[in-house]
Amino acid sequence: MAEKRNMNVVFIGHVDHGKSTTVGRLMYEAGKLSEQELTKLREEAAKHGKAGFEFAFVMDKLKEERERGLTIDLAYKKLVTNKFQVTIIDAPGHRDFIKNMITGASQADAAFLVVACQHGVMTQTKEHIWLARTMGVDQLAVAINQMDTVNYSEEKFNKVKADVTALLKTAGYNVEKINFLAISGLKGDNITKKSANMAWYKGPTLLEQLDLFTEPQKPTELPMRMPVQDVYEITGIGTVPVGKIETGKMKPGMKVVVLPSRTGKGVEGEVKTIEMHHEQLPEAIAGDNVGISIRGIGKKDIARGDVICEAARAPHVIAEFTAQIAVINHPTVIAKGYTPVFHVHTAQIPCQFIELQKKLDPKTGQTSQENPDFLKNGDVAIVKIKPQGNLVLERQKDNPHMARFAIRDAGQTVAAGVCIDLVPKKVA
Repeated sequence: MAEKRNMNVVFIGHVDHGKSTTVGRLMYEAGKLSEQELTKLREEAAKHGKAGFEFAFVMDKLKEERERGLTIDLAYKKLVTNKFQVTIIDAPGHRDFIKNMITGASQADAAFLVVACQHGVMTQTKEHIWLARTMGVDQLAVAINQMDTVNYSEEKFNKVKADVTALLKTAGYNVEKINFLAISGLKGDNITKKSANMAWYKGPTLLEQLDLFTEPQKPTELPMRMPVQDVYEITGIGTVPVGKIETGKMKPGMKVVVLPSRTGKGVEGEVKTIEMHHEQLPEAIAGDNVGISIRGIGKKDIARGDVICEAARAPHVIAEFTAQIAVINHPTVIAKGYTPVFHVHTAQIPCQFIELQKKLDPKTGQTSQENPDFLKNGDVAIVKIKPQGNLVLERQKDNPHMARFAIRDAGQTVAAGVCIDLVPKKVA
């Protein structure tokens, strides 16, 4: 039997809208969680005074998450459907942990936006839609959850659907291609089986929707790039960086360079082994989440935010770059000299706005104002940026997967954008 293609699906949405519970229920109904394990989680949930949270606990492994009932870090689970081998990423909705959500979205081929029917659109719902769009998640399905709390009302479902549709349109999604699912993660309605409680609902179940996503085109012809998500020290193996290969192919024996590394000059090495889901691979391609060991690279040479690159076609560490950004949610205005934190692939680095070149009309893309004094919410603009440290970024036209970023300040995402041009750093 041919190996099924990998599909990375992230669950996003506002805090407490039931993402973890929905994923946990899906895992349980898909046979990924035994009755015995569920009973154990049920007892654990009750012990923490969180009765009814047992499904959320499937994904929420950290002790602090269980006690607070929040998802802090990303959790990954594997599920095989008729069509795909799905890696499900459960991303935090809580605003304190949004940087992890950005990382999750940047690794995803498709997303489920989970919206609780009785609450409808909330702040994080909006933010997550914009982020998913900027991070290049083109495929989306909307799971209108907690239908049990509104007595499975079709009218309430349609109201939320209309609100979310309007929002998706402003972010540039083609809503014709988006399915809206009526579900209850807690009760199991329309997760893997059609629910008898909503005869009016004619759409797919959550499990069916996974197979309705189209297989992403893997950018294997581009140079190999693997942003580092985490670095582990494993006895007998040594330093093991983990992350998703964004573009290209990786094979044992390949010469690589870790950029920018601590020095900003990069460190060279050679791929020894590649592992995915505890199996050694002869080759890994764009879209694979892997752990690798590299000859010549030690713990001091590599950290989260670095990029493992094909040595023969390495990108630049950049001095400055020109970007097109959309201002999503800034408390005041953005002016020259502003220095927020940029989230680029897995890196987080302060960058300064050194020039506001022009404002664009978001509907037509034409210039609406040259050299504006400031930018406010809703503005789309071309700006020049200077990283306050070492950063690897590529042009949209060269490698769109390595050109995207989100801008955060004071605990929220204020803007998002893509790099359209850059000036390489001179290496001393």
